[in-house]
Amino acid sequence: MRLRIGILGTRGIPNQYGGFEQFASCLSRGLVEKGHEVSVYNSHNHPYQENTWFGVNLIHCFDPEYLIGTAGQFIYDLNCIHDAQKRNFDILLVLGYTSSSVWGRYYPSKSIVITNMDGLEWKRSKYPKLVKQFLKYAEKLAVKYSNFHIADSIPVQQYLIEKYHIDPVFISYGADLTYQIDDAFSDSYGVVRGEYFLLITRMEPENNIQMILDGLCAAGQDRKVLVISGTANGYGKKMIARYASNAHILFPGAIYDTAVVNSLRLGCRAYFHGHSVGGTNPSLLEAMAAGAFIFSHNNEFNRAVLGEDALYFSSSKEVAELVEKLNEYPAEVMKANNLEKIKNDHSWRKIISEYEQQFILAFQNKK
Repeated sequence: MRLRIGILGTRGIPNQYGGFEQFASCLSRGLVEKGHEVSVYNSHNHPYQENTWFGVNLIHCFDPEYLIGTAGQFIYDLNCIHDAQKRNFDILLVLGYTSSSVWGRYYPSKSIVITNMDGLEWKRSKYPKLVKQFLKYAEKLAVKYSNFHIADSIPVQQYLIEKYHIDPVFISYGADLTYQIDDAFSDSYGVVRGEYFLLITRMEPENNIQMILDGLCAAGQDRKVLVISGTANGYGKKMIARYASNAHILFPGAIYDTAVVNSLRLGCRAYFHGHSVGGTNPSLLEAMAAGAFIFSHNNEFNRAVLGEDALYFSSSKEVAELVEKLNEYPAEVMKANNLEKIKNDHSWRKIISEYEQQFILAFQNKK
């Protein structure tokens, strides 16, 4: 069965931004390889301006975010939805709901709409009260206007069942094992393999960057700390200013080159994951796939993925205590167990097949 599939809800592919963009890149290529016709909506000013990418059709829609800020995301999504009305998609996969579900009444009626419900966006501490209220409303609309719902995390799936009495399908996020390391990348960032700590994150308060860095400072350790993140926003500037006098903490900015990022993951002494809100986090899976020794913020989302194969912290003090005993933990056992999780539960081959099965099932039920 060959399906016509549209994917919207990202800034576009190939990935130049974040998790949903990486997901759309991997899923769309995988579905094309399985014989489906796949189109992904791209911002008109995405750096990649071709009309196809590895067999995936790219539909460029006007995105005014660069002119008017966040409000532009809503206009961009509306433009994508209007275009989708003109297409004959069998399946329309919507990634997230923040700026799309308010236009749910305009989703193309002839397409089966399947929404990946993302994490619990309204829990994010960066949002003021009114925004959180809107996000709860947008979540409700996504439930209402979608034919099927996907949760990439067991806690999110359970929340949707209890809150909305629906039957969301659990399909995790994906990752591939990382095998190669290039010391040239470590050298270029001023670190030595096995002798630095690594954070790869967005500069947001709920990612607990300050908690981690304060803990590392309190531990009195002399390893370099590499913080891979864009720092142009207010919180990023605050973090740079806070640690400007500490020569061990380095902020090289965001890095989108997969080879560089994977080499840095492979070479670190330990990887710190501070995300406290959301579903299955892509950067966490990618750290597991690289065989990193993981220190994770203690919450239900991270525990659902890592189980007992990480060291957990809830405060700067706990970070410091864990680091001071760094050599006392069974790191190699934990790393090996996490690699098995990636192979068995999170491989892209498995995730793509599960999405394809869900799409086919939804299409057959419609008929």
